[in-house]
Amino acid sequence: MSKQANPTLIGSFVLGAIALAIVATLLLSRGSWFGEQRRHVLYFEGAAQGLQVGAAVVFLGVKVGTVKEIQLGIDQNRQRFLVPVTIEIEPHVVRSNGEPVDLRDRATLQQLVAKGLRGRLRMRNLLTGQLYVDLDFHPDKPAQYAALDPGLSEIPTIPTAVEELTSTLEGFAADKFLADVTAISGAINNLLSAKATQDLPRRLDATLRHLESLTARLDAQSRPILDEVRNDLAETRKAMAATQAAMATVEKAADRVATLAGTDSGMVRNMTRASDDLAKAAASLHGLAAQDSPTVQNMNNALKEIARAAAAVRLLAETLEEQPDAIYRGKR
Repeated sequence: MSKQANPTLIGSFVLGAIALAIVATLLLSRGSWFGEQRRHVLYFEGAAQGLQVGAAVVFLGVKVGTVKEIQLGIDQNRQRFLVPVTIEIEPHVVRSNGEPVDLRDRATLQQLVAKGLRGRLRMRNLLTGQLYVDLDFHPDKPAQYAALDPGLSEIPTIPTAVEELTSTLEGFAADKFLADVTAISGAINNLLSAKATQDLPRRLDATLRHLESLTARLDAQSRPILDEVRNDLAETRKAMAATQAAMATVEKAADRVATLAGTDSGMVRNMTRASDDLAKAAASLHGLAAQDSPTVQNMNNALKEIARAAAAVRLLAETLEEQPDAIYRGKR
């Protein structure tokens, strides 16, 4: 006869299983039952491949929530497809001066958006291409709202660096750029293949050798020149010193001349007396040199006698030249 099961033991096992189920549920929900979570939506333009439900939401490098829903929407105003991503923010993850900042609150979040809070997709794993939502401040980026669901709190988004680069390259004239590159490449090829360009290294080498020779020559000749310049500078200093001494002597002499040239000096009185004597002597000479003075008349008579004597001597010389024997025979 089989033993009857103990109801108490069966009840204990059932209660234990229920407790384990509750604990597992709490662990899997990460405590979401004990803290209120509020949702926000971000509208991303372009493909969101690599973003999955459960991906992290990071604010300034710190995880603050998770991605709860990824959908596909249409912006009727601008006729474009968007990817609405719904996120949940965990409570009490941000603190300011010890006080919690509730990022779940719509008004608080709008204040942060006004200061430049923007959302964008970033790569978490390069191998798998897994993305996550990054919240950061970009005050230079304007806040653009899609507003597909006014009932949800919206965080403006900005494109990724790859999307910005793609948008920039869309208006880039690649054909013209490639044509210009081809033309420049051909011009460079022609320039490099020219004979003048090929001779350029040889000419540069010759020029460098010439410069080295010239430098060596200048270095050898500069030393004597520098010595001469030093000697010239030394002589110039000496000449300047002598000139300064001479200028001092001239100044002293000028002072002395000024003293001697005074109206009350003895030299001026002597010079005045000498000039008076010279004037008297000049007057006497003028009287002697007058045409009617006895001295002039006597000098005129003497000159006449001298002229007659000279004529007689000239006549005697001519006679002796013609008749040399006239000295002892007499004139014929």
